Parts: sequence; C-alpha cells; structure tokens
Amino acid sequence: MQVKINDNIILVGTAHISKDSVKEVKEVIEKYKPDIVAVELCKRRYDAITKKDKWENTPVTQLLKSNNSYLMLAQTFLSSIQRKLGKEYGVEPGSEMIAAMNEAEKYGLEVALIDRDISITLKRAWRKMGIREKFRLSWEFLKAIVGFGEEELEELDLEKLMDQDVISTLMEEFGKIAPSATNVLIHERDKYISQKILNESKKGKKVVAVVGAGHIKGIKKHLEKKKLDVDLKELEYVPKKRFSILKAIGYTIPVLFAALIIYAFYFKGLDLALEMFIYWFLINGICSAIGTAIARGHILSILTAFVAAPITSLNPAIAAGWVAGYVEAKLRTPVIKDFKNLSKIDSLKEFWNNRVIRLLMVVALANVGSMIGTIVAFPYIANLLTG
Repeated sequence: MQVKINDNIILVGTAHISKDSVKEVKEVIEKYKPDIVAVELCKRRYDAITKKDKWENTPVTQLLKSNNSYLMLAQTFLSSIQRKLGKEYGVEPGSEMIAAMNEAEKYGLEVALIDRDISITLKRAWRKMGIREKFRLSWEFLKAIVGFGEEELEELDLEKLMDQDVISTLMEEFGKIAPSATNVLIHERDKYISQKILNESKKGKKVVAVVGAGHIKGIKKHLEKKKLDVDLKELEYVPKKRFSILKAIGYTIPVLFAALIIYAFYFKGLDLALEMFIYWFLINGICSAIGTAIARGHILSILTAFVAAPITSLNPAIAAGWVAGYVEAKLRTPVIKDFKNLSKIDSLKEFWNNRVIRLLMVVALANVGSMIGTIVAFPYIANLLTG
C-alpha cells in the first residue's frame, strides 16, 4: 500500500509477514529515490532485528527483577509466535524493515528510526491503566504463556497479522484488554511517527516511510493537517510512579497482619495466634511453591518459594520470585547457548526447556503464587478470629 502525501513524503504500508511487502518496499525506494528511508522502529526493536545475539550480554541478575521478567517473557513469547508464522508464510518477521534498511545501504541513503521506544509506550500505558485492567492484562498474559502451543497459533487472526505489522496488532489487542491505555498505544504513536516523518522532510529531503499498514490512516490524517506541531518530549515523558492503591495495600498488609496476630494473642490466646501464623505460612508458601512448580523450577527453588513467600508477602521491598529465581539461577545458571537460542525458539518444547525462560517463569509464577496466597490467606486467618 503506497500513499503519497506530497512530493517529499511517501508512505509504504506493509504487512508484517508478507513477501509482497518486501518486494513493494524495494520497488518504492527504487522508484522514488529518496534521501531518507524512515522505518517504523525504535532503537530497541532495531537492535532486536539487527543484533540477534543481544541476549548474550544480559546479566542474569537483571532477569530476577519482576518487571523485567514479565517484559522479557512477553518479548520472547511474541517473537516465537512471529517465527512460527514466518515459517508458515516463508518470510522472516521484520523482513520488510530489513529490506528497507538494506536498500538504503545499497543506495547510500540515510536511515531514520521513527517509532517511540516501545518500553516508553508500555510504561505510559501501564500508568494509565486501572487496577482491574492491570490484573486482567497480567492474567491474560500468563494464561497465554502457560498454555503456549500450536492451538494458540491456530486461534490467531492470521489475516489481521497479514494486514499490518505485528507490533500494531499487539497494541490493538492490548487496547482491548485495557481500553484506558488505547490512546497511548495507538493514537499517540500515530502522532509521534507523523511528527518524526515531518521533521525528516523539513530538512528539504525526500522521505520514504515504511510503516505498518495499520498506521497508514492515522499518519496520513496527521500529515495532511495544515499545521502539525507535536511535542515529542511530552510524548516521551514517563510519569513518575504514584503511590498507587496496590502499593498502599502492599504496605498495609504487614501492619494488618501484625495487628491480627497481636489481637489474637492478647484476647484469644497463644494457640490461636500460632494457628493463624501457621495457616498464613502454609497458604502463602504452598501457592508460591505451586507457581514455581508450574514453571518447572528446581525442587530447591520450589522449597525456597515455599519458605520465602510468607515472609516476602509482609515485606513490600522484596518479592518471593526474586528469592526463588536467585536459587534457580544458582542451580541452573543459563549459559550463552541458552541466550542465543532465545532468538530461535518456535515450539512449546523449546520454550519450556530453555533455562532463561525457565528462570523468568520461576520469577513470574512464584510472585503470582505469592500474590494469590496473600489474597486467600488474609481473609482466612481473619475469619479464625470470629470462628
């Protein structure tokens, strides 16, 4: 799909997995002979395409941080789906972007990265979401990861993936789960990309911009405005973390737990206080251990999660997954081969057998188990006081 905005700006809307898109990108660049080839990539996505072995330099300690574990799992999971689809259609995911950059190199043209950093986009979206949306998103993601297999691939809307780039499809699906983040995920990016294209063309140079077909309508609308003046710095700003309800709950739980135990001890006796503590320990520990077991963690990692969860649930500064993940990393330390294979995973067996993935899953599911354990245990021990 080609759209000529003016003499200096030509848009090429591509399908993510399509040989035709690769061919069209080459033809448009050859036909219009631009000064700049702009591609819908940020630096992170550019590196992911051009530096296949970037994982090699990832410190194992970085995998233990809960936020990082979810982000890395998501990236690897989506990449593996892309590779499956790429094999089916005989084209490597991202080939149209690679083709654009190769053509630019062939003709000695400048390459411009015009998309906003994906981590900024996701962080801005996360700040916009409410608690229910965050829980729903986390649940849908973990459900997809645990159930990852051929049946999930068959359920994907392949025609939709053929109509636009996969990151736009991801953003749209993300927007359905978390409607309050739709503006950040889709409309802000259209504005951002439009302004970046316009900035390149203001240099008096002809620009061919290769973007996902799903963005064409929005970008065209912005570029055809008489005046486009988007503040890129504002769109790149990530609001500081607020003292959210979730964080407030995290700090409230240990206070309430201590209050319940002390109340039980003074007014009901030592036996009830001990019983409440034991149930708290068992429910929290078992739930976190089950999560670690589902992740196929080492038996010692499972035991660690069991012991750590009841304690870390009372300490907002540390998570059970970090502790269990540390033990898993010590017992089954990922090697360079595991990191390299992250860019080759395209089956359920490969996904689950990779040590990096297993470590990420241990961290993520031990934390989820601990959270579920807290939700179940707290009302249970409170109910013991009235029993």
